[in-house]
Amino acid sequence: MKVKITCVQMDIAFGNPNKNYEIAEKRIEEAMRENPDIIVFPELWTTGYDLKRLDTIADKNAGTTIEFFKNAAKKYHVHFVGGSVANRSDKGVKNTLLIINNEGQLVHSYSKLHLFKLMDEHLYLDAGEEKGLFELVNRTFGGVICYDIRFPEWIRAHTANGAEALFVVAEWPATRLSHWRSLLIARAIENQCFVIACNRSGHDPNNQFAGHSMIIDPWGEVLAEAGANEELLSAEIELDLVKDIRKQIPIFEDRRPDLY
Repeated sequence: MKVKITCVQMDIAFGNPNKNYEIAEKRIEEAMRENPDIIVFPELWTTGYDLKRLDTIADKNAGTTIEFFKNAAKKYHVHFVGGSVANRSDKGVKNTLLIINNEGQLVHSYSKLHLFKLMDEHLYLDAGEEKGLFELVNRTFGGVICYDIRFPEWIRAHTANGAEALFVVAEWPATRLSHWRSLLIARAIENQCFVIACNRSGHDPNNQFAGHSMIIDPWGEVLAEAGANEELLSAEIELDLVKDIRKQIPIFEDRRPDLY
């Protein structure tokens, strides 16, 4: 089964959700020229890392962002791995990934499990607890957020439960670009799955971001990679390849979780 993916590698207007919705609307219109089945957005794309003001600029119950993607999904009949959004509830703020299908239904949400203390996430965000497993196009996928890729046991929790592709949404800094590339390729190889990683570009008052969104096959071959600037990155993936590779090298059958 072939699926066309387009990643929206965008710069983010710091702390300005209204501006970012305007940018996103234009990027979706541009992305549809690629005829994608799934469009992917980066992490915290409505606010960027304006963490100190999340009490006022975070999206209450992610409602505005969910409605934004629902309308776009129905208009263009396309699925969204809608990046993540600062999601404010009465209990606090979480960094939440949104999955919307091409009928405009919220399929799943996943809140970032591992908070990145080097960027003060733990001071302003609450960690999630649920898995990122979801269904789109009648297949099982996993969704994780940025720092999560440094925890291979968390990724395996998804692929061991059937995920054939891993969607990664991120605001990964340019200073650790080599880690970004190496970790993503390793996660693809060791899990024998596709990895679709959408990073942001540009900078905020404290950070320069790497860009370099990537689409990687289960052998670790890079099918497409963006540069450092704003870009739409597209590639077609053949999901049936996952089953073939897992038969050739049956690592899931050979695991010894009873001893790990």
